[in-house]
Order: sequence, then C-alpha cells, then structure tokens
Amino acid sequence: MSEITLQIDGRKVQAKEGMTILEAAQSVGISIPTLCHHEKLEPYGACRICTVEIEARGRTNLVAACLYPVEQNLVVRTRSEKVDKTRKMLLELLLAHAPDAVALQDLAKEYGADKARFEKESSFCILCGLCVRYCAEVKKKNAIGFVDRGARREVAFIPEIASKECENCKECFPLCPTEALQATFLLTKALMSPSPTCDSE
Repeated sequence: MSEITLQIDGRKVQAKEGMTILEAAQSVGISIPTLCHHEKLEPYGACRICTVEIEARGRTNLVAACLYPVEQNLVVRTRSEKVDKTRKMLLELLLAHAPDAVALQDLAKEYGADKARFEKESSFCILCGLCVRYCAEVKKKNAIGFVDRGARREVAFIPEIASKECENCKECFPLCPTEALQATFLLTKALMSPSPTCDSE
C-alpha cells in the first residue's frame, strides 16, 4: 500500500492508501468527534458529527471524515466556522431526540448547541446504528434491527433471536451513546415474558 501525504489542521500527516480522514487523524492523535463510528465496524456515516472541511483540486467541501478516503495533498480542517456551525446544527437536531444523553450534552457545550432549539421528539435513539451493526457484523446474530422508515425509523430487538442471544451478551449496551438501548431491551424482555395468570376463586 502506497503512502499518502495530506495536511490536517496545518500538520503534515502520512497515511496509507485506503484510510479515511478519520483514521488518518486518529493515527496522529488529532481528535474528530464521532457518535456512530466504531473501529470494529464498517464506516456508516449516520450522525455526521465527524464532518470536516476539505480542500481538494481547488474546491472546498464539507465531508464525513469517517467515510472520505485520504488523497494526496488533501487539506483538511477539523475545526472552522463552517464545520462548527454544521456540528452545532446536527447536535441540536439530535438533542431533540435524546436531550438527556451525556455524550450529546458534552458536545453541545463544546459547540454551543441549544438543546431547546427544536421541538422535542424524545425517542431517546439517535439512529447511530451501532447496536444493529455490531450485532450483525461482529456477533453475527442479527438480534436487533431497524424497523420502519423516515421519521418513524427505530431500532427493535427481534424477540425470537433476542430471547436466546441477548441475556448473556449485551455487548452492544455500552456502545449506545444515549443509553436508550437498555430501555428497549428491557421492554422487549418484558413483552417476551409470559404474563402472570390470576387464580380464579
């Protein structure tokens, strides 16, 4: 694999062909925030919090660092007025779904995001897909998946699989940036449990 030289925040960085901007930045200790990225999973690009500004071939664009491959002489800015404004807006949208999530609150402070800007739609899930992807790609169990589309999209445990696999696993729980997953599992578990019967007098 050939070496590629790019510039991140004014610093020359050596990266291997095929690496993403996020991987190149992390390799030299440059921090880019993420909510849907995991080193064991394929890049997904759901949250877009890793948005950075790039200059390539005379053009400037905003791209997701977890998806965009490194290029020779690429110029990357992990913080700029455009980047910060974009992350702020994204955080405000996510906070409408999970206003009490610690991970979101920490980022909101850093970027000055107002968690009261948008009307609350407290699903508590930000659809980062970490749980779904981890279960499918790492555990190969597919005990949790996406249901519905658009605004009604959510994650749900598949009762037939979850009843056999999840109780002794739960490896996806600490991945959840909002802790909504535990509540979803407990609800699924309750629905799977047989209802108590009342003795007739």
